[in-house]
Amino acid sequence: MSDATARVGMTVTDRTVEGIREVLAGKMRWHSPLLFAGPAVIASIAYMDPGNFATNIQAGAKYGYALLWVVLIANVTAMLYQALSAKLGIVTGRNLAEMCRDHFPKPVVWGLWIVSEVAAMATDLAEFLGGAIGLSLLLHIPLIAGMGVTAVLTYGILMFEGRGFRPIELIIGALVAAIALCYLVEVFIAPIDWAAAGVGSVLPQLPDAGAVTIAVGIVGATIMPHAIFLHSGLTQNRAPARNDDERRKLVWFSNVEVLIALTVAGLVNMAMVIMAASAFHEGHSDVAEIGTAYSTLTPLLGAGAAGVFLTALLASGLSSSAVGTMAGQMIMQGFVGFRIPIIVRRLVTMIPAFVVVWLGVNSTNALVMSQVVLSIALPAPVIALLIFTRRKDIMGAFANSRLTNVAAIVGAFLILTLNSILLLQTFGVDIPGLPSS
Repeated sequence: MSDATARVGMTVTDRTVEGIREVLAGKMRWHSPLLFAGPAVIASIAYMDPGNFATNIQAGAKYGYALLWVVLIANVTAMLYQALSAKLGIVTGRNLAEMCRDHFPKPVVWGLWIVSEVAAMATDLAEFLGGAIGLSLLLHIPLIAGMGVTAVLTYGILMFEGRGFRPIELIIGALVAAIALCYLVEVFIAPIDWAAAGVGSVLPQLPDAGAVTIAVGIVGATIMPHAIFLHSGLTQNRAPARNDDERRKLVWFSNVEVLIALTVAGLVNMAMVIMAASAFHEGHSDVAEIGTAYSTLTPLLGAGAAGVFLTALLASGLSSSAVGTMAGQMIMQGFVGFRIPIIVRRLVTMIPAFVVVWLGVNSTNALVMSQVVLSIALPAPVIALLIFTRRKDIMGAFANSRLTNVAAIVGAFLILTLNSILLLQTFGVDIPGLPSS
């Protein structure tokens, strides 16, 4: 049987693994870098989920281009942590949850698992609601019906996971491309003041206490607990390395993918703020909800712009909901060592969203509260990741350099401080030294 004939019967995942092996052996082709694309693309969905839509709309509508610098810094910081998570999976062959189970005392492991499970459910609440809101507005159906359709579509996406890692990577990649394309279209439709956008991207400014709250919300929602856990799991068995030379190549390709994927995610987030600033800041600065943004866009920029906005929201909700379920499954399996059927996992993470809607809770308020829960859970994976990736007995030659450790610790301190501010402000605690309203 010829090589060509043998490849015909191979799955797309098998062909990808074979191609990666050829690259690691020194055989590069023009399309070889594409074989390594996938894990960071999936993780990047965390930076374009419906929670980001709500926060970015508020930032642009109320403060124009002034908070673009926050989005930029948040995404640059995110690159470091996602790169470290991917490196952990490549070098150790274990994901972050498994490493916690292997190296921490049992009470700590159980505590981390409970916190991480709550974070996974809060994440999926926001993402599932986002997809349902998009369908509800796009098809003019009740929110509860939109949730039902979102559930079916998300489950359909998750079914492809059983065919290997490549099909789900391609599906999520297509949805990421759809989100990016939608916001590229929005940028051309909206009347943008590019000079002001440029200044807002590089000049730190916080006009008042409200800006502080939104800025903290942007940063607090950027480093997502489930994305940190998930990225290490996506790289751990994708193409296991057989020696340090192969690990070095895999880490290099992973870092390049993280840089590209999260740059795209960052640009999409900046485009969200820019679009909201150009459309709403003058005359509609009170726009703070996704539904209001959609209804306001139609008379301002036309039905086409509003339709593109909803298409992006729907793609975000479906893809991020599927990825959130994948992360929840990985967290459970990593911490406690057992796996449940994906339909059961899907039902567990859907139930809170249905309860929220059934109780009549405002969907935007639910999105905000989910971000608060994530802020509480965030320290666990960040600190664990730093502990493992700096240890030479675990990482060997791939342990973090001193510069990487300093940058990671500074970033962690900044993020955790800002998350603390978010939580204090959420519960009405005044913080001395912040700008007054």
